[in-house]
Amino acid sequence: MSVAHAQSAVRSVGWRAIAAGPAVAAVTVIVALVATGDVDVPLRDPDNVAATYFVLVGLGVALLVLLDVAIRAARAEGGGFPPSREAMGRVRRERWTAGRAVVAASALLGFYVTYMAYRNLKAVVPLVRPDALFDRQLADLDRALFGGYDPATVLHTLLGTGVSTQILSTAYVAFILFLPLTIGASLVFSRDLRAPLFYTTAQSINWLIGAGSYFLFPALGPAYAEPSQFAGLPHSEVTHLQAVLLDQRIAFLHHPAVATPQAIAAFASLHISMSFTAAMTAQLLGLGRRIKIALWVWFGVTMLGTIYLGWHYVVDNIAGVILGTIALILAGLITGIDPRAYRRRTAVATPGRGWPGPGRPDDRRGVVSDTP
Repeated sequence: MSVAHAQSAVRSVGWRAIAAGPAVAAVTVIVALVATGDVDVPLRDPDNVAATYFVLVGLGVALLVLLDVAIRAARAEGGGFPPSREAMGRVRRERWTAGRAVVAASALLGFYVTYMAYRNLKAVVPLVRPDALFDRQLADLDRALFGGYDPATVLHTLLGTGVSTQILSTAYVAFILFLPLTIGASLVFSRDLRAPLFYTTAQSINWLIGAGSYFLFPALGPAYAEPSQFAGLPHSEVTHLQAVLLDQRIAFLHHPAVATPQAIAAFASLHISMSFTAAMTAQLLGLGRRIKIALWVWFGVTMLGTIYLGWHYVVDNIAGVILGTIALILAGLITGIDPRAYRRRTAVATPGRGWPGPGRPDDRRGVVSDTP
């Protein structure tokens, strides 16, 4: 990578935005080192999950880059596919400079290092606070909000316990694809890297403050605290996952230094906080109507699924929305990026559009334009 390319990447995005994700990762690792050291548990990447995710998602991002270049090159040549090697090379040099690639890779690495540290923090909650569980209080709050009724039971009655279980279960486990897909797509397809760096930083902050909420109000969740309420649900990927996580928790509490770190914690819901962060980021940035609708539908389905399947209390989900809001505010402060101001600037640059469309000339630079 040439010095000129590196300096250009930094100027276009800004040091604060580039350093934000790695800084959140560093803070989370330090906090995790302190917490795990306090209970004599080594800091580790459980089953190399974070490293594996980083490699797999990195490969996925590389494929998306290839697709991005091919589509833009084809459109630049008038729509013919496949595009010529010359056109692809020209688009690649103009759009995917070494500086841009390094910035995107550092954001992705920071996110998964934060995730690794988060997994360690989540694991040691029952060791740091062994006698604290707030399931009863959280369940009581839920019933108070629903006039004495249990929210999960209400949903089972309204939605049934057949096809609905399988649909919500599938959506819940698909969350493992949701985060890398939204982060990878934002890093690849955005006009510049300010918007995806803001988004990736906000999601990293969710890991950190979400772990903090686990220590504040440790809880198992309805499926573990009151399993009889969910005994009537048919077998699904979620019921299998819940059984696996319970076995891992029991093994970890017996042998915390060597067993797979446990991963059960209810308050607050990070499925909700991260889904809310994604939908709200799209809203703030003024992304396309279909993208916003899809993300808000995802948020709604996730909200239903977490309660219906017994992962979370309603109060957990409310707290998740609050955490997502805090993550967005902190991401703006740390990166120096105001998504609403960014939206206004791009709208002024290309009236009627957030930014130029695929293959449209960008009059400001004279190159094939970049789109979200």
